Amino acid sequence: HVQLVESGGGSVQAGGSLRLSCEFSGYGSYHYCLAWFRQAPGKEREGVAVIDRDGRTGYDDSVKDRFTIPRDVSKNTVYLQMNRLKPEDTATYYCASEGAGGPWVWGCPFGYWGLGTQVTVS
Repeated sequence: HVQLVESGGGSVQAGGSLRLSCEFSGYGSYHYCLAWFRQAPGKEREGVAVIDRDGRTGYDDSVKDRFTIPRDVSKNTVYLQMNRLKPEDTATYYCASEGAGGPWVWGCPFGYWGLGTQVTVS
């Protein structure tokens, strides 16, 4: 049974930083793609950052050079380090893991999702 649990959301002023965490269980997720998505009110869900099974990373243009997606295999955790936050980064952030049946983004199907954590930048 695969589970993804996000934490670390909150409110921050523009220019500040936050680090989101996603702890996964149920399988050796470091063998798979892991990603962060976000959805703002009234907008489509969008991919923010991905790390694939080989450790290669990819970022949406809107967060490139501000966000990183490090992974700690020993803790079964993937992070989203967010720096120089902007009000337009305000959204619910979701962690997702590769799994059959999900939408294909960055060459991976994301079939497992966490419940999300809110980030508000003012």
